[in-house]
Amino acid sequence: MEKAEKREFVAWLNGVFKDSGSVVVAHYTGLTVAQLSDLRSRMRDAGGTVKVAKNRLAKIALQGTDSEGIADLFTGQTLVAYSNDPITAPKIAIEFAKGNEKLVILGGSMGTTTLDPEGVKALAALPSLDELRAKLLGMIQTPATRIAQIVNAPAGQLARVFGAYARKDEAA
Repeated sequence: MEKAEKREFVAWLNGVFKDSGSVVVAHYTGLTVAQLSDLRSRMRDAGGTVKVAKNRLAKIALQGTDSEGIADLFTGQTLVAYSNDPITAPKIAIEFAKGNEKLVILGGSMGTTTLDPEGVKALAALPSLDELRAKLLGMIQTPATRIAQIVNAPAGQLARVFGAYARKDEAA
C-alpha cells in the first residue's frame, strides 16, 4: 500500500469503528481462503462485514473512537468483524468459531464497552434486533386475537340460542 492508500484506509476504518454497533476482533491463523470466504459470506448475509487489517493501521484507526480500548487485541493475524446491529457480528463470529477452532475470538467492543471473549459470547447469546421485533409483534398480536375471540363469543352464543329456539318453534 502507498501512503495515500493507507491514509484512506485508516480514515475508512476509523469511520467503521465509530459507526458500528459492535466490533469483534479474532485471530484467523490457519484458516484457508475457502473458510475465510465462508465466514465473509455468512457475515454479509446477516448484515455484517469481515475485514482483515494490518494491526498498525487498525490501532491508528482506533484513535479517537469509542472502541479505543481494544487496541491491545491487535497482535498477530487479526481480522475485524463488525455490524450496525450490535448482535449480528458477535453471533456470526461465535457460530463460525464453534465449527472451526482456528478462528479464535480475542474480544471486541460495543460502543464504549470493551468486551473480552466471554463478553462477546454473552452478546452473541442475545436475540438479534429482528428476532426481538418478531417477539414483540407476536406479543402484541396475541392479546388482540384473544380480545376478538372474547368479544365474538357472546354473539356466537346468542346466535346458537336463537337458532335453538327457531328449531324448537319449527318442530312445534
